[in-house]
Amino acid sequence: MNISSRRFALLFLAASAAFGQGIPQNPAYVPGPDAQVKPGVPKGKVIKFTYDTSPVLPGTSRAVSVYIPAQYDGSKPACVMVYQDGAGYVSETGGSRATIVMDNLIAEGSMPVTVGIFVDPGVTAGLTPDQMARYHRSLEYDGLGDRYARFLIEDLIPEVEKRASVKISTNADDRGLIGGSSGGIAAYVAAWERPDSFHRVISYIGSFTNLRGGDTLASWIRKFEPKPLRIFMQDGSNDQSIYSGSWFLANQEIYASLEYAGYDAKFVIGTEGHSGRHGGSILPEALRWAWREYPKPIVASKGGPGVRQYVTDFLDPAADWELVGQGYGSVEATAVDKAGILHFSDTKSGRIYRLGADGRPAVFKENSVSTGLMFGPDGRLYAAQPSKKRIVSWGSDGTEQVVAQGVEAHDLVVTSKGLIYFTDPSARRVWLLDTDKKKRVVFQSTADNNIGYLAGIQISPDEHLVNVTDRDSRWVWSMQIGVDNGLQHAMPFHHLESQDDTQVTRAAGMAIDTTGHMFVATTLGIQICDQPGRVVGVVRKPQPGPVSAVVFGGEGLHTLYATAGDKVFARKMRRTGTLPWQPVKLPRPQL
Repeated sequence: MNISSRRFALLFLAASAAFGQGIPQNPAYVPGPDAQVKPGVPKGKVIKFTYDTSPVLPGTSRAVSVYIPAQYDGSKPACVMVYQDGAGYVSETGGSRATIVMDNLIAEGSMPVTVGIFVDPGVTAGLTPDQMARYHRSLEYDGLGDRYARFLIEDLIPEVEKRASVKISTNADDRGLIGGSSGGIAAYVAAWERPDSFHRVISYIGSFTNLRGGDTLASWIRKFEPKPLRIFMQDGSNDQSIYSGSWFLANQEIYASLEYAGYDAKFVIGTEGHSGRHGGSILPEALRWAWREYPKPIVASKGGPGVRQYVTDFLDPAADWELVGQGYGSVEATAVDKAGILHFSDTKSGRIYRLGADGRPAVFKENSVSTGLMFGPDGRLYAAQPSKKRIVSWGSDGTEQVVAQGVEAHDLVVTSKGLIYFTDPSARRVWLLDTDKKKRVVFQSTADNNIGYLAGIQISPDEHLVNVTDRDSRWVWSMQIGVDNGLQHAMPFHHLESQDDTQVTRAAGMAIDTTGHMFVATTLGIQICDQPGRVVGVVRKPQPGPVSAVVFGGEGLHTLYATAGDKVFARKMRRTGTLPWQPVKLPRPQL
């Protein structure tokens, strides 16, 4: 053994001892005493059925077993644990014997009264006997995105409640997920995508490799605002290493990322290969750890001493998203005046709202369908109105001026000199409207610089660059302002995060702070890009669905306003925003 190998072996042994602390030694990896039927322990019942009417995963059929503990009396909703690849866990002679373990742990008080749902992956059968079935395990389990989580939440759990005559709690603290290999990453991703529905995760030999983009998760954990999850992990030093990656290395990377981000996580390392023997043997300990201190809520890390996560540097740890207004048709545009007062546009009702002194939105303008808003250095509110093919502006008293006609502007930005740059998605152009109201094309998308849909537009605080979001890709384009105020040297510069099944980020509005970090509204959340164009953090969305617009406002420009669907939200930040028409000298970035 060379020096490097000996060093790795020593580190591995030390890590194994640390990660496995509190877990009884079981070198044979066989079911222990808690997986054996014990005298006097009430025994739950199991109901089995086939589920083949899923709207989320149509055309699939799968076996489902439901464990109902003896203590469940229907007086209140039960907790739930969902087992992926359920057939292997529900067997009372297998390596996990989950129903026996749950009988024992519920009886001793280590778990609350918990329904177990054991679900297999879906299969689409052939229409004739000689046709091969389509197996959905990798599709459902290995990828990122919320499809499988939606299947569990919208389809399976309601079906279980109906078929088994049980009521399951909707509180995320009462709901957990477990699985091994592809089922292990599936359990994690479902909770990651829907922390409003699941807070507890047990992942054995998780497939956090590039089978369908799962290797992305390690970096996402570091970048995304921490979520209220508790994660138990297990893997073996002899786990497989194949075309998609090394399982053991991938699980170590996931755990290191969870530690970095301050998650409540535990990693138990054994010596097994890619099998469920070790995980099955420690199921009682994993469930005890996942459900410890119940019903104490699981909360997200807020950063602080010992937690190095970058994104928490931007967030006020004492603040969360607060609802500003709701019930609008579709909020798509935001702007703040020099006092930081928020204005926003509801494109369906055609109204523009302004926050009053009481913090409540009041109508500022009627009959003004505006997709882009921006204040200028003259204190007027400028608006893009593509349906009327014009740009208009209003004074504080609401008096209207037509700035330009015959233009299909979607979004716009006003400089300190009163120049207006605006996007024209249908022609895939950026236009400049100069101070004497003459307009000219300053960027045209071509085969060489192909932008799908020019959505939001923003100017850097030093008025050096114009940034344009492409709703249909993962790029924010950066364009330099030339001596003639035209745009040159366009580059797909800011590299946004996207889901593995699509490159469409629905990137829209942008806001920039005084350090040059750009906050971009996307379907994944509010992505924070540094000056070199890298995503360094992702702020959690205020609700499911894409975020459409963001802007800094409020006192001192320390509040980030965001729009999503029919609602407007606000959140205090540790950073200070900028106003596009008030130039700011930016610090040199770390390259």
